[in-house]
Amino acid sequence: GARQRLRANDFDEVTKDVLTIATSVYRCLIITETLFPDLLIVKTKLAKHAWRKASDMAGLTMQLTPSLVKMMTRHTSHVRGELKTKMHGLTASFFGFCTSRSIVTIKANHGLAESLKEGASFVFKDWEMKSGIYKSDLIQSGINDMWFANRIDEGIVYARYFDPLPVKMLALVLTVMECCINEWLTGVREDIKFASVTYSPVYLVHLESLQRFEERTAAYKLLAKIRD
Repeated sequence: GARQRLRANDFDEVTKDVLTIATSVYRCLIITETLFPDLLIVKTKLAKHAWRKASDMAGLTMQLTPSLVKMMTRHTSHVRGELKTKMHGLTASFFGFCTSRSIVTIKANHGLAESLKEGASFVFKDWEMKSGIYKSDLIQSGINDMWFANRIDEGIVYARYFDPLPVKMLALVLTVMECCINEWLTGVREDIKFASVTYSPVYLVHLESLQRFEERTAAYKLLAKIRD
């Protein structure tokens, strides 16, 4: 017969509660430790870590089964997709991309996307003058919308993963910003899937740039100030 897809309701109440906590912890670990864990062994390791944390928080010792691991690892790409969904509207309004079929607007959108991509100008507070690196208000808006909008959001409930803001998380936000700008490169917005095969290398470039910036400005603690 056809295999049934497991749902959270298939578990007993206590297991469900622990699974809810573990899934949130797993999502935090994805963005703060390993954003593109392509290997099953890496995902499983993160899931085990999340389950241990959740069991500790619940004050229970519960066995982690393969089906529970599956329930958690299903969320691996969800986090990235959710951020992308939140950010494409923010990105369009922040930079001034317009939805229109007029040739003038399409040309303007194309030119804007090109200039923002040029030398990664979009990471600057003033992208035209290229000043205030990593101080773009869009970075903060994306972070706030995704992780700090409500009392029950992961950034508030699981604050220890977000204080200070992890460099890997900043790299993720920059990568999603770039993906959202790429959607306007033709002048008309086209949905681009935030696929790991395409954006894992882009993420690594942003991560390396952030780490280099941190090393070069260590004496001034510039990145630490940005992350506060």
